[in-house]
Amino acid sequence: MTEQAKVPAIRFAGFTDPWEQRKLGEIADKVTEKNLDGNITEVLTNSAEYGVINQTEFFDHAVAKESNIAGYYVIAPGDFVYNPRISATAPVGPIRRNTLGIHGVMSPLYTVFRLTDAVDGTYLSHFFKTNGWHGFMKLEGNSGARSDRFSIGDATFFEMPIPVPSSSEQYAIGSFFSRLDDLITLHQRKYDKLVIFKKSMLEKMFPKDGESVPEIRFAGFTDPWEQRKLGEIADKVTAKNLDGNITEVLTNSAEYGVINQTEFFDHAVAKESNIAGYYVIAPGDFVYNPRISATAPVGPIRRNTLGIHGVMSPLYTVFRLTDAVDGTYLSHFFKTNGWHGFMKLEGNSGARSDRFSIGDATFFEMPIPVPSSSEQHAIGSFFSRLDNLITLHQRKLELLQDIKKSLLDKMFV
Repeated sequence: MTEQAKVPAIRFAGFTDPWEQRKLGEIADKVTEKNLDGNITEVLTNSAEYGVINQTEFFDHAVAKESNIAGYYVIAPGDFVYNPRISATAPVGPIRRNTLGIHGVMSPLYTVFRLTDAVDGTYLSHFFKTNGWHGFMKLEGNSGARSDRFSIGDATFFEMPIPVPSSSEQYAIGSFFSRLDDLITLHQRKYDKLVIFKKSMLEKMFPKDGESVPEIRFAGFTDPWEQRKLGEIADKVTAKNLDGNITEVLTNSAEYGVINQTEFFDHAVAKESNIAGYYVIAPGDFVYNPRISATAPVGPIRRNTLGIHGVMSPLYTVFRLTDAVDGTYLSHFFKTNGWHGFMKLEGNSGARSDRFSIGDATFFEMPIPVPSSSEQHAIGSFFSRLDNLITLHQRKLELLQDIKKSLLDKMFV
């Protein structure tokens, strides 16, 4: 958009008039009504990620006490809230609309305002998801004494310039982004359901501790599962990169699996002069990373599915299957908690609380549940197809989010 044109880069057909510019104070009033009688007990907060939301739901506990909320502002359905708390996704703090359909109360730390003129609230709520108002805020305000809070006076805040097209164009833009949000929400729910379904099936399609068969099996499989030690089906990889021929340094992440180190850390951690002592990892090899995290309480075991040779820090344990156990089956077993009990019993968090400690000899004593080859293949294939479906929905979701971000940039002045 050029300053002269005052029109966005992308518009719906039929709209040609230039956009007006109004001050926020011309189209909205600050809400100053307090909850003096204490009749409203629904305490709301404003999150950059989730918008206006119940405080208990957001923080998982009540922050405000009933004795304090008499001084809180009363917020009605459709009102807007500015939260001065700065975050990575809200560098000057978020402005979000109350779409809960209820009255609530808001901390006086927030600025609540209500539209008074013929500006479509849905249109304005989407404008505040752009960066189009950030320049004004950065020019007129500052991060103040507290680096996590943005500071701007009320009088200045309500001088904020707001781009205003015709009522019909406002409605068209607001409706478009609301439908896009609904589509994103639909795909997010589908994705979330698949992730939950996978988690449930991982728990039910492998035997629980002390049991010889899983809760759910494919039709036709009735034989009990064997139990083998990891050392009976795999060998530790000890080959070093002594000649330095392999320069692809890999790491093992609980979230992303075996991945290029530079891609994961956004920079190279290992130096070329150091990697001669790194283990050589082949396609299909497994890697145990002793680093503990919320999603990997004893550290993750993941498989190299990159299709390339690489090198791994000697801090990791690399092992290769030697017996007729399906690698895909085993990779999904290691995404369950079925081996965690053994690790917690035989190892410990060691001197460093972020690393799990277990000796190699003990590690390779780990019991592995092993069904017939055909059942291994059936289980491995099922979870691989499920992973592919989850990835497909994740990509669709990310594509829609990217489309929305791009259009927010191009459909507002």
